[in-house]
Amino acid sequence: MWIRFPSLVLGATMAASALADDLPAATRGYLTRENIPEASLSIVVRDVASGANLLQVNPETPRSPASTMKILPTWAALDLLGPAYSWKTRAYADAPVTKGVLKGNLYLQGGGDPLLTVERWWRFVSDLRQTGLRSIEGDIVIDQSRFSALAERPEDFDGKFWRTYNVLPDALLVNWQSSDFTIRPADDGNGIDLTIQPYPEGLVVENRVRLGSGRCVGRNNQVSYAIDPERPDRVVASGRLSTSCGPQTQRLAIMDAAQYAYGTFVTLWRQQGGQFRGGMLRAPTPPAARLLLTHESEPLSEIVRVTNKYSSNMMARSLVLAIAAEMNGTPATTDSGKQTILDWLKTRGLVLPELVIGNGSGLSREARISADSMAKVLIGARQGRFAPEFLTSLSLGGLDGTLQKRFQSLDDPSRVRMKTGTLKDVSCVAGYVTGRSGKVYAVVIFVNHPGAQNGVGETIQGTVVDWVLRQ
Repeated sequence: MWIRFPSLVLGATMAASALADDLPAATRGYLTRENIPEASLSIVVRDVASGANLLQVNPETPRSPASTMKILPTWAALDLLGPAYSWKTRAYADAPVTKGVLKGNLYLQGGGDPLLTVERWWRFVSDLRQTGLRSIEGDIVIDQSRFSALAERPEDFDGKFWRTYNVLPDALLVNWQSSDFTIRPADDGNGIDLTIQPYPEGLVVENRVRLGSGRCVGRNNQVSYAIDPERPDRVVASGRLSTSCGPQTQRLAIMDAAQYAYGTFVTLWRQQGGQFRGGMLRAPTPPAARLLLTHESEPLSEIVRVTNKYSSNMMARSLVLAIAAEMNGTPATTDSGKQTILDWLKTRGLVLPELVIGNGSGLSREARISADSMAKVLIGARQGRFAPEFLTSLSLGGLDGTLQKRFQSLDDPSRVRMKTGTLKDVSCVAGYVTGRSGKVYAVVIFVNHPGAQNGVGETIQGTVVDWVLRQ
């Protein structure tokens, strides 16, 4: 059932009050000192209950929202799919299992679970062993058919394909396609130990790090990892590490999604006593294959919480694809998901002509939305059916998520619930602030200015939020 909200709140843009273009003194003072033009920012502070504007600066200017864009797909997913929605990862066999032996192929069918951690993957393997299966005589086939193949590469945004924020969504994505590389001086003092967790079958690691002596600084603490984008299954560690250095861990996105899912499955399968001598294939599951196991993800309410509090690009993008898959069928595409979200917004009385959703995560230079439109979205989410689940997903000032180190002087962290967003030359926050009066305000602060990501944006946002807290 669709629910419509009063046009006073979600529809028309309210006329500016006498204070609408009067920046807080601390904000204006900072802009003057740093020579930052007012044209570089957009601010909207709007009473959630009445829709009245307390402050507006360039409210209708389209801006890059960075990761505050995640507010839109997380609210849409909650409303369209429901907070109890879950993803299904399944195992199928295309031949009989006789006395624990599968005399054929095992199909691992991805359902698009965006939080399939290695711990949950271990449980999947364990549950499969508990069915009585102990040996696979054929191949392991990775079924990624729920999502259409993406016409992009992880390195397209900034060239750093090994960074977890660039991991692309996939129908079968295990542990963010990432492993922890921990390097330390060997206990016997005669070399360098490098451990990888989890260590997928098929990964090739070459350790060229040299052992040094002296203080753990400068050239004695320089370790780097090289990965060829054409050979993401091969990692070369190089550099120098002093005997006085402690363990150092770096998380790297490695291999491709199918290789990683296959490799970690095989590793865990053998660790749990399973037998397998075949290889990896990629193909859809045959209609006649027999279901062996279904594994359910965490519920959507938890996925949304992790997505917003920790600003996961891949998880936000997976939500857009989940919406597409459930509402329009498979294989799901990002374009289909975006159009569904736009159509859904209209049913909420929200026509946002300047909106460009991009990929849904905010990790995009094409994404655009105005502060006015973002405030409308925030008020809609606050008055929506699943407002408690949505509110729980936002970071609390000075307490958790991406706000853990900001607004730490708050006596009550619940007074600031916001989503942050940062890109080069972009710094944004959007969410809710409870004033001293007890009124709740939708607060949107977009700073699009050279170097905004280097603290300038956060300072501007801090002066505005402090002012709202006193209202």
